[in-house]
Amino acid sequence: MPEVLVASDARWVLDEVAAVLSGPDDVVHEVNSGAAVLPAARSLIPDLVILDMQIGSMGAMAACMELRLEESGGRLDHVPVLILLDRRADVFLARRAEAEGWVVKPLDPIRLRKAIAALLDGDIYEDTTLCPPTVAGLVASGPGSG
Repeated sequence: MPEVLVASDARWVLDEVAAVLSGPDDVVHEVNSGAAVLPAARSLIPDLVILDMQIGSMGAMAACMELRLEESGGRLDHVPVLILLDRRADVFLARRAEAEGWVVKPLDPIRLRKAIAALLDGDIYEDTTLCPPTVAGLVASGPGSG
């Protein structure tokens, strides 16, 4: 029975995540501020934390970094973090904050379900939505190839 902590101040985000986590064994806890993430993570000990990119005055990056700092100080066990990014360019920030996964909005249930399942299984999830084609792919199909 996975316990998931979701942080967002947007009701539609909370509703979309809750809809994906609507199994009989799923337990979803919600907070509506980034500052509430660490205290909730300490008391609930969730299996996964899902952070909306912008949450009032303390967004996903700051909340994720706070979790990682507490973990590195031995004050909190490791908990995987999935960040819901507003744009593809924010992948850099998610990596710097040491999130295990990210999904680029707009959200869809299939990608969100895959990301959640991957992180709960101990894997990472890197959403490739809106990702530019690889340089190797461009060279292989460019002028003079073939």
